[in-house]
Amino acid sequence: MKFVTFYDSKGNLRAGCLENDRVIDLSLASDGNLPDSIVELIRNQDQFLPTVQSLVNNKNVPSYSLEEVRLAPPLPNPTSFRDFVAFETHVKNATKRNGDTVAPEWYEMPIFYFSNPHSMKGHGEEVKRPAKCVRLDYELELACVIGKEGSNIKASEAEDYIFGYTILNDWSARDLQMKEMKVLLGPAKGKDFATSIGPYILTKDELESYKVGHVFDLEMTASVNGEVLSKGNFKDVFYSFGDMIERASEEVTLYPGDIIGSGTVGFGCLMELGTDVHPWLEPGDEVELKITGLGSLKNKII
Repeated sequence: MKFVTFYDSKGNLRAGCLENDRVIDLSLASDGNLPDSIVELIRNQDQFLPTVQSLVNNKNVPSYSLEEVRLAPPLPNPTSFRDFVAFETHVKNATKRNGDTVAPEWYEMPIFYFSNPHSMKGHGEEVKRPAKCVRLDYELELACVIGKEGSNIKASEAEDYIFGYTILNDWSARDLQMKEMKVLLGPAKGKDFATSIGPYILTKDELESYKVGHVFDLEMTASVNGEVLSKGNFKDVFYSFGDMIERASEEVTLYPGDIIGSGTVGFGCLMELGTDVHPWLEPGDEVELKITGLGSLKNKII
C-alpha cells in the first residue's frame, strides 16, 4: 500500500491511501475509525491496516483524484530523523573533492547524523534557498520508516521493525556545511532548513520482488529542469538498512515514525558531479528524484 498525507479543500492535513490515481481519505472513508495521522496509523498498524485494505478493495468508497489534492510530506513531523552515509562511492567522491581519503572508521560502522524532523517538504512543495547559501545541492537517497518500537535491534531482525520506504532529498547548503564542519561538528545548518520526502510511503511488502540479498535492486535518478544528472542503484549500498538500524538502535529506542535515510547514492549530488556538469541550484530550478517503485519526488527552488 501507498500512504500519503495531503491537504483537503479547507487546508486541513489528512491521512490517505493512494490507489492508482485516487486518494482515499482514511478517516472520512472509515467513518472516523481510522486516524488522520500516518504516524498514529503506523503505531497501531496491526489494528488499522486490515481496515485500510478493505477500503482499497472497495471501489465505492469516497475518494479524490490525485490531481484534486495537494500532497504534504507523508510524515509531516517524523518522530526523529537520522541520515546515514552508507554508499562508499559517495564517501570516496566527497572526501576526494576535499583532498582527503575515506576515514578507516567508516568501514567499521555505519555513520549517521541527526537532522531536523520539523522541516519536511512534500512532493510539489517549494524549497527556499537559505539566505546565506549560494551553493545549494540536492542529494538522492532512499529512506525507511520505522514501524515498531525497539532497541538493540540486530541487523538480521531489522526488517521486522520497518514499516515502509520513501524517496528522500537531503537538501544541502554546501557552503554553510563545509564551513561549520571545519570545527569537526555537523552537518547542522547546512542541512536543517529542508528535507523532502515522498510522494508516499510504500509498505515494505511492495519491494519484495526487488530484493537482492539484504538490499534492493532499485534504479535511482535525479534530474534538474528535466535533464538527468545523477544515476545510481540502491543495490550498490555498502551498509544495508539492517546494518543502519542495528547501529541506530544501540542502547537507545527507535519509535514508529522515525525516519532513517540511506545517505546519497554514488554521484547522487552536484558536489560529486562537479559544477562543470551543472552549476549549484538557483531559484527557479526544479529537481526531480525517481526511484523504482517509489514514484517521483519533485520540488522547485525559490
